[in-house]
Amino acid sequence: MSFSVVIVAAGSSTRAGPGEPKPWRTLAGRPILRWSVETFLAAGAAEVVVVTAADRIAAAGDALAGLVGWRAVEGGATRALSVQAGLAALAADGQTPVLIHDAARPFVTAAHVAALLTALDTADGAILALPVADTLKRGQATVRETVSREGLWRAQTPQAFRRATLTRAYAAWPGDAEPTDDAAVVERAGGRVALSPGDPMLMKLTYPEDFAMAERLAGAARVTCIGQGVDAHRWGPGEAVWLCGVKIDHDQTLIGHSDADAGLHALTDAILGAIGDGDIGEHFPPTDPQWKGAASDRFLLHAAQRVTARGGRILNVDVTLICERPRIRPHRDAMRARLAELLALPLARVSVKATTTEGMGFTGRQEGLLAQAVCAVEMPA
Repeated sequence: MSFSVVIVAAGSSTRAGPGEPKPWRTLAGRPILRWSVETFLAAGAAEVVVVTAADRIAAAGDALAGLVGWRAVEGGATRALSVQAGLAALAADGQTPVLIHDAARPFVTAAHVAALLTALDTADGAILALPVADTLKRGQATVRETVSREGLWRAQTPQAFRRATLTRAYAAWPGDAEPTDDAAVVERAGGRVALSPGDPMLMKLTYPEDFAMAERLAGAARVTCIGQGVDAHRWGPGEAVWLCGVKIDHDQTLIGHSDADAGLHALTDAILGAIGDGDIGEHFPPTDPQWKGAASDRFLLHAAQRVTARGGRILNVDVTLICERPRIRPHRDAMRARLAELLALPLARVSVKATTTEGMGFTGRQEGLLAQAVCAVEMPA
């Protein structure tokens, strides 16, 4: 089922302690906002609208660099106004389901999305909720009463609605009141809101101590996958060769359907291999004329985007070029810099090395060049 998403990220995060507002802090090395945007896009969202403060629009672009299918809009003075700004920015029709989500809940999954969309089949809205397990007390300095927890639930986000239903409900909401969640708006308008089982992992980052707990959870929820790639091309007549995205003047060139950049081809295969997504030939068949002479950085960017779309991130890459000529060392720093730029990695996580086979084999006879690559990718468990 097609669905849209509005992510609210315009709050000031005053309870979270000193530092950046919550969406812009990092969790396991990634901006908190990016966690949920990546998940929704990977789950099939038709569009994702991030609602944030006017002075954070550019920051959203930095936090979500490389992702496709989202846009940022300016929010309002309250959460309710921000949600309505997000709804107004959606391109989908009024009957398309829309999920409203707080950016401060990074551990949303595709399973949460599927459960909400299923529950929405028979209701006007659907929320993820957990039964209250703790004993509840009412009072200030002392307890005045113990409150029954029977039938009480802790509401989480995302929450799912038909866009038209939620828009009409907000239009009927009194302007002098601020709802604590979107389900309350639909409830007041007479809508039926279904309860779907929540998830303790779907915690909301609110107080300073929450971030330390989230870091521990993020480590437990991720796995590291290793990919390996190998590519070889033969030498032929030419005046330059492309290796790891850098053009090197040479008395020969590598022969191939594209620009024959063996370094980028091997690394592309390593990244695809790490996520079990086939190989470069499946994604860019050499029989397809559109790839004739194509720059191989397009292949590498495609593989990197496949990782991002699945909620993963590339941790580091290591390329080894095996040849007698040209000499790689004078160009190694430029190659590392180019790979770091293409993959948005710190330079320290990019390695390019070269070796020879001491005159042995096809590389030793200078018939061709061989490239090997290894990469580590962090993926959702």
